Amino acid sequence: MPGYEILEQRLRDAGFGVRSVDESTGGVVAVAGLVTLDDGTRVFAKCLPGTAPGVFDVEAAGLARLRETGHVRTPEVVHVSPHLLMLRPQRPRRDDPAFWERLGTAVAALHAGTVAPRFGWHRDGWLGRMRQDNTWHTDGHAFFAERRLLRWIDEPLVEAALDPEDGRALEALCAALPELVPAQRPCLTHGDLWAENTLSGQDGSPVLIDPAVSYTWPEVDLSMLWCSPRPPVSERFFAAYAETAPPQDGWRQRMPLLHLRELLSTIAHGDDDWGAAAVVRETVAPFRRRHPGRATADGGPVTGPA
Repeated sequence: MPGYEILEQRLRDAGFGVRSVDESTGGVVAVAGLVTLDDGTRVFAKCLPGTAPGVFDVEAAGLARLRETGHVRTPEVVHVSPHLLMLRPQRPRRDDPAFWERLGTAVAALHAGTVAPRFGWHRDGWLGRMRQDNTWHTDGHAFFAERRLLRWIDEPLVEAALDPEDGRALEALCAALPELVPAQRPCLTHGDLWAENTLSGQDGSPVLIDPAVSYTWPEVDLSMLWCSPRPPVSERFFAAYAETAPPQDGWRQRMPLLHLRELLSTIAHGDDDWGAAAVVRETVAPFRRRHPGRATADGGPVTGPA
């Protein structure tokens, strides 16, 4: 398999002897595998077939920052370079109530314990293989609109998937964010918190991988898990989260709106083989400009949600 030949070569280039590589599933960007080194050590390793300067350095820094809080667990980084990331291996996720309750409590503690004065991070990051703009901002609504939603509009695959009216509706939604999302203080977020980025440690404790960290609204993390594929037992996450850090009223209704960031990223990455663009159009449809019963392209007033 050419991808795994690349991974083996990257490992050898970094000075590691490779005995075997077992295929890893679940990722959509990197070539990854569970590697047995010549000395018998087992590590999880991944590389990118192309180039994305700094992607693994940023990922390692995000893992370290989350772990330093003392609230959530992340894998130990064994090696990081521009072309390779190696981590201590973890166990598959345990889909039982205790696992999801512990994860909900841990993420709530992370959010409650890392409140900050600004939105962003000290460096840009990556969401998949595309850059995540983390420029500091003091206005959460402007930050989410500019850095997390409108940032995707000019991506070629997004332009192809959404028509100009969809784009204008997204802009109108962004303008209405102060009325749609209550003020929330920024906190450290994982940034890509869906079920496939959760594993179990050797003792069964939840472990988080593949972060795209920044300081932003805590509900952004909740929306990723709420709206992405997940096992039914994961409902226990939200109950446990609410016991430690109760979300503001109406949070469930805000989940699809906040999940637009992930949907737009999915389209931009070329991974929309299941209908992300249709979900985006449905979410922004109430913000289309209207003129006697039909959508128009004129500059009339935005009516807001229908």
